Amino acid sequence: MARAAMIGLGRMGSGMAGRLLAAGHEVAVANRTPGRAAGLVAAGALLASTAAEAATGADAVIVMVSDDEASRAVWEGPEGALAGLAPGALAIECSTLSADRVRELAAVAKDLDLRYVDAPVTGLPDAAAAGELTLLVGAEPDDLEAARPFLEPLAAQILHFGPVGAGTAYKLIVNLIGAVQIAGVAEGLALAERVGLDLEQVVAALAIGQAASPQVVRNSVRMAASDHGEKVVFSGRLRRKDAAYAMALAQELGVGAPFGRVALDGLDDLLASGLGDANESAIIEIARLRVP
Repeated sequence: MARAAMIGLGRMGSGMAGRLLAAGHEVAVANRTPGRAAGLVAAGALLASTAAEAATGADAVIVMVSDDEASRAVWEGPEGALAGLAPGALAIECSTLSADRVRELAAVAKDLDLRYVDAPVTGLPDAAAAGELTLLVGAEPDDLEAARPFLEPLAAQILHFGPVGAGTAYKLIVNLIGAVQIAGVAEGLALAERVGLDLEQVVAALAIGQAASPQVVRNSVRMAASDHGEKVVFSGRLRRKDAAYAMALAQELGVGAPFGRVALDGLDDLLASGLGDANESAIIEIARLRVP
């Protein structure tokens, strides 16, 4: 099998690295907190001290980090992954980044004669560990085919939306839709609570009704229970980051996105309240605030 480097070993990246190992690839890993690699090293991964070291000799580097700033930190500079990759290697970015950052990184990769694949994901950490993510790909067809041996162990589905940037565009769109849905269900449950309805019954009815979606069902259960602090699946801070990136793309393209703006404002209020690192379901605490 080929050699891969996995950079970023959070809840998603750790599971993805495990899938690459299970597929038989030689896997080098790097993370800002090296201790997170212990289980992967025990399973056969090689621990590198820098992203550049992990990338040296790799056929493909896969990055899964939180935002544009983290992406720059692990790809660029003398210790970044780009410094270790040889011409012709695959640079696969699975993080959810801004459209501007994807274009910037793709241009740098092209100048270095690397094959860049834009492949943000949908799915939760359990899906990452099980190899059941959905990959949202923007790439040249030949580059996607070259990347498949590294992508297929990670995913139940690989959706190719077009050239580089198309995968990120879709990911930002779907995460903005999610932000609007979550804000909507928070307002609905706050209203239901105020009018005296039983929230457990409301949540059960939502799950079988026309308003149901995985986002609505998952978050409404936690909202009704005020269960935001334990087992954070997706934080309000990360949802706010994705919504802001999506709104920047909408502004660039001249789309008003008024509902996205309302959702983003609510997420800003969530962060200001000190609940940004809680599960995104905590947005109901903003909706519950009584109007003077």
